[in-house]
Amino acid sequence: MLGVQQLAHSVQVMPAMQEWRRRARSVVGQGGPVESVRMLSALLPTRGYFPDFLTPTAAEEGLGAGLEAIRSTPPRRLRDELVQLTGGGPARRRSAPVWMRNLAGGDRDGMSDLTGAVHDSVIVPEWTEAEARVEGDRARRARTVRDAGVHGLLGSLGPLVRWQPPVLHVDYPVDRDLLLGGRGLRLIPSYFCRRTPIALADPALRPVLVYPVDHSTVGPSSADPSGTTKPQALSALLGRTRARTLAALHDTTTTGELARRLRISPASASQHVHVLAAANLVRSQRVGHQVLHTLTPLGAALLCGTGVPWES
Repeated sequence: MLGVQQLAHSVQVMPAMQEWRRRARSVVGQGGPVESVRMLSALLPTRGYFPDFLTPTAAEEGLGAGLEAIRSTPPRRLRDELVQLTGGGPARRRSAPVWMRNLAGGDRDGMSDLTGAVHDSVIVPEWTEAEARVEGDRARRARTVRDAGVHGLLGSLGPLVRWQPPVLHVDYPVDRDLLLGGRGLRLIPSYFCRRTPIALADPALRPVLVYPVDHSTVGPSSADPSGTTKPQALSALLGRTRARTLAALHDTTTTGELARRLRISPASASQHVHVLAAANLVRSQRVGHQVLHTLTPLGAALLCGTGVPWES
């Protein structure tokens, strides 16, 4: 849904997203789901409220589960959230387009169908890159929890988030307080989230905080727009040492830790990681004075498929 906001509205996007938006708009303009994008964008304003039912908790299990949750939205909740979106007055409701009035009346199948169409057309082609960024962020946060605990994790979400126990302050578009009441807070890294973290509007729903992943990287990426890798980069992976390097990255590691695992110099470890990054098998990110290396989904799939041992 956040991707639709960046695609359909005239908003300033971060430099890393500009090429994706150009490609996605080209797809939509050349016979893509123009009407589906238009309808979804009407439900997803860049400022203010947009309906919570469009981002169900079940979506954590995948697109199919998320679409089924949209189809299963209780009619009253559907109507109440759309009334809140349109301003609530009878005149505003009467002026809403027919499809939105039908949706408020319970026509949820059409909404899930157009959401799936937009996803397949403009999100799937970017999925390899998006998944790599998100998995890299998760690996980095997991490492922070391991080294510094929950306090360290919450403190690492800046600069738009400040942890001053027991309050987590977020640079949020509107002034609001969310009391957890022992329910916990689910942190969700998002490839398409722009500028500030966001949360669900209904405080009765499971508390979540969606925050933007870091789009900066260290080292090259040779992935083309379709998510495939250059054959010449993959050919450089042939050989035992680089296979061991790939396997040694089974969890997030620094260059120094990688060198110790492989019993080689840090300079050699850095060189091997550079080649793996060029093949879109590894993603590197600078955190403070260190550079952390994480397998991309492609690298993890290759490693699992080959079963290369990481010990010599």
